[in-house]
Amino acid sequence: MTPHDNRIDLILPDAPKLAQLGGDPVGVKTLELVNPAQLDVLAAMAGQPALVDRKLMVELWYPAAQSGPGSVYHTVTRDGRTPVRLSGSATRDAAALGGDFPLVILSHGYPGNRFLMGHLGENFASKGYLVASIDHPQSTYDDPAYLGGQAFGSTLVNRPLDTAFVADALGATQVAIIGYSMGGYGALVAGGAGVSQAALTMERGEGVGPYLARHRSPAADPRLKAIVPIGPWGRQIGVWDAAGMAGLSVPALILAGSRDDVSGYDTGMRRIFLETVGVTRHLLTFEGAGHNAAAPFPAPLESWAPVDWLPFVPFEHYADAVWDNVRMNNIAAHFVTAFLDLHLKGDVAKAAYLTEDWLGFAEGSARGLRLETLAKGA
Repeated sequence: MTPHDNRIDLILPDAPKLAQLGGDPVGVKTLELVNPAQLDVLAAMAGQPALVDRKLMVELWYPAAQSGPGSVYHTVTRDGRTPVRLSGSATRDAAALGGDFPLVILSHGYPGNRFLMGHLGENFASKGYLVASIDHPQSTYDDPAYLGGQAFGSTLVNRPLDTAFVADALGATQVAIIGYSMGGYGALVAGGAGVSQAALTMERGEGVGPYLARHRSPAADPRLKAIVPIGPWGRQIGVWDAAGMAGLSVPALILAGSRDDVSGYDTGMRRIFLETVGVTRHLLTFEGAGHNAAAPFPAPLESWAPVDWLPFVPFEHYADAVWDNVRMNNIAAHFVTAFLDLHLKGDVAKAAYLTEDWLGFAEGSARGLRLETLAKGA
């Protein structure tokens, strides 16, 4: 069968202004970064030798010296088996443009993989950012530990550790984290939000409490200048309490669907927005959207067919019942561009885009969106 051309780089004619690509050509390469002698949480919980080299596959997008042909990304769909080909604008292994660029780390959901937010990788690299998207071990579609159903505790412990290691390995001095679902959980912990005492014994933790305790009072990395939690999981079941959320010390732009039944809107993400008092934060709400709001690329055609080994059609992992994926991706790129430019590049003019004046939107094209801001101390 001829593979489908599933494009991840589509920009609608009426997309908001900052969704458009920047002025730099984009290159992409795949890295394997090895964090030596790290705790294997699952082995430790089973009483086995637990220090292993933790290998992270990373897709790195970067400003390139010149333009070239777009790339094809080969991966699998949400079912963990079906091959899929994604098409984008970046040139594989292009010569890098010289310069010191801020680092943006992309952290996928549970499960996911490093390509799920690849559209953001290409977009932000064209605007003068290095963008590193991680395959988190024991948390990807085809990882045996995830497929065995025992890996959630590993995700709770390792998400903020993986993002910190990638920042170290790439020599970053200015960093932002964009995390979807469990990636949003990791971004919040990385920003100083300490998990609650109750989280150490919660059912989903499956005995991981002694290892999760290291995230009770995390200190935000001074290199971390901004976080973008998209559909962040955890507050709705008490992974944080109000005291833990008050520890967040990094500006945050939270993207959320008002009908998210995974992370909870009123019980989860809105509480994160309200309880984070130490920094300025924004909450962009996609009215009527569910958990897939703003993060995944459009569902590849290979995901439309049901499979015997999943109780749902893989399409549901990507799509929203109300919103078009490309539209959500474009809106996310617009607001996140403004947020990153403000906090990582000091472009104060971009603050005007983070208001309900809807700067950069064609008339009537911001319908269904709600943007709220609370200042530090509010």
